[in-house]
Amino acid sequence: MPSDSAPGAGRRPSAPFTPLDFQLVLLRRMADHNPDLVEDARRALGVSLAGMREANRRWQAMVRSPRSRAAVSRYRSVLGGPEATSARRIGDLECEALYWPLPLWPDLRFEVLLAPNGAVWNEWLVRAPGAPAPALRTLADLTPWSCTVDEAARAFAPARPLEGSAPTRWGLALTAPDADGRPRAVVAEFTWGLLQRTAVTGGRPPGSRP
Repeated sequence: MPSDSAPGAGRRPSAPFTPLDFQLVLLRRMADHNPDLVEDARRALGVSLAGMREANRRWQAMVRSPRSRAAVSRYRSVLGGPEATSARRIGDLECEALYWPLPLWPDLRFEVLLAPNGAVWNEWLVRAPGAPAPALRTLADLTPWSCTVDEAARAFAPARPLEGSAPTRWGLALTAPDADGRPRAVVAEFTWGLLQRTAVTGGRPPGSRP
């Protein structure tokens, strides 16, 4: 197992921001809910805790800089050209989705959704085309990092979107059966589109009668 002094642990402030650094930024946000999973992932990448903090600091500095480039240009500069693009219609608008692979999650892709004027509307992790989708049937299947927002919403439809506590966080209010088949009202929380935790909020689906 790599130590905290493994290669990549320290980086010069002037070093280019890399896909490895970007993965550390995603992990930093997920550490609030799943520190053990993030710790394992960080060590697998061979980066120290200080290295992860430094990557996040540099990313925030880039985002907040008065000379910051447009969000999609920033992703291109860090991640390179997208692996794939696709047209996406939202209402009457024709949008474009861009997809990048991330080695830490080989079955997922980082998706950036662009509005017709080039503005970034959404940015999160989605299932890669052709990758096996998780089997989501009961509450027990909703484990950390097991699924994306779209997958949970489809598996337990109808699900109601909830406002997240930060720009990179989303929530879903849904109903999932427990081990005994009883429907449970659940709030599922996601960071960068990946499930982080669930909380059972009641024994009946929202809107049902006693």
